[in-house]
Amino acid sequence: MDFRVPMMSNSFFSPFPFENTLLSTIQDMLDQFTEETTPAPQAGQQGQQTAMTPSRVYVRDTKAMARTPADVKELPNAYQFIVDMPGVKPSEVRVQLEEDNRVLVVSGERRREREKDEKEGVKYVRMERRMGKFMRRFVLPENADTDAVSAVCQDGVLTVTAQKVAPPEEKKPKAIQDQVA
Repeated sequence: MDFRVPMMSNSFFSPFPFENTLLSTIQDMLDQFTEETTPAPQAGQQGQQTAMTPSRVYVRDTKAMARTPADVKELPNAYQFIVDMPGVKPSEVRVQLEEDNRVLVVSGERRREREKDEKEGVKYVRMERRMGKFMRRFVLPENADTDAVSAVCQDGVLTVTAQKVAPPEEKKPKAIQDQVA
């Protein structure tokens, strides 16, 4: 009797746990290659994209968001957004507020020095570190002070701090003295 699980097209049933990562990496490499080698459509030409097909930029941005891990902490007087970005220079990171200052966007690009490697005859045996664009979006809570947002990048970790707005002081009921005549 054969007790093996048949291979199914759904990756959840795959006997190889690394298959999703491997296929994703290969797809990323092919996407990067086609982006670099495929000429942009000229003015007046129709692209091969239909109304139901997501744009390449949307797919790329979605992948970049999914692959950028982050932690969000709520402190007594602030919110902290901690994003790992090893190997990225602070000058290559953009932190900005969008959509009426309610959405915090952290973006940038991790690059490989191709020209330098090609000149020196470097051949990669294994490439595991992610290269390419990264992006994360965070919706700021209502009590976040958008005028008091700061960012610090140290040791490959970006920490963005948004101070909380001080809660309004509760007005105590005013006692009125009755004067009886």
